[in-house]
Amino acid sequence: MTQNTRLLAALAVAAAVTAAPASAQDATATSGRDSHFDGPYIQAFGGYSVQNKDSYDTLVFDTDGDGDYDNGVATTTGADAFSPGFCNGLARGATRGAGGCRGDRDGAEYGVRIGYDRRMGDWVFGGLIEGSKTEAKDAVSGYSITPASYAIQREMDYNVSARLRAGYTPGGGALFYVTGGGGIAKLDHSFFTTNTANSFDPQRDGKVVWGWQAGGGSEIMLSDKISLGIEYLYNRYNDNKYNVVVGPGTAPATNPFLLDSGSTRIKGNDKNFDYHSLRAVVGFQF
Repeated sequence: MTQNTRLLAALAVAAAVTAAPASAQDATATSGRDSHFDGPYIQAFGGYSVQNKDSYDTLVFDTDGDGDYDNGVATTTGADAFSPGFCNGLARGATRGAGGCRGDRDGAEYGVRIGYDRRMGDWVFGGLIEGSKTEAKDAVSGYSITPASYAIQREMDYNVSARLRAGYTPGGGALFYVTGGGGIAKLDHSFFTTNTANSFDPQRDGKVVWGWQAGGGSEIMLSDKISLGIEYLYNRYNDNKYNVVVGPGTAPATNPFLLDSGSTRIKGNDKNFDYHSLRAVVGFQF
């Protein structure tokens, strides 16, 4: 099943869940609607994270130690040591033919938030603080002529964000809104290789990074206190620091990673960890 198919299926399920109780709002008293989406609330959500299509991911290299990842890794004859190429995903073996390359993993997402809305007629303005986690994993791999494979994978440990939201509620009972803001996330990285000669020293793993979110959604009040909704968010977090230092290990001085300056740094070329979120939300308004 493709990412687009999974996203459409999730949209259909979320829409069905939200639409089912829609008739319940018709029974809500008009006087009760005057207090909808006005004041503090707490919400929990669960859903699915779908990663961007990043089919052009590669590994990049700093062989001369100048901090710029703009070098190729060459053999003593000048041949490209990574001529077998790269793949968007996690290598399963030393060569493409040895198990292929496992694609990136979309995954479940869940979290909680607290917020406050101020209602002015049919318009609502507010803010919220949210904590969440996604099980999605993003990886990139490269293959050398040794043969050997090298892969970097990243996933989110947690994120905490603060967003504003503004919406329209036609007389209460339902809210349609847009939202956006910034936050921090802790990203964990893993490095995998079939190369047993060189040494590999990961740098700057598990660091907190900055990012932003933007999207929108809708909510329906099931009662004067309980709401149910759906929400879409685009999430992007800057992830440009993690790298792996390749050292001599037991490899000779003619090893391609050592020829230029005695070591090489490796990292992925994609500077962002980004994904799409589709969530079902249940809330309690105080």
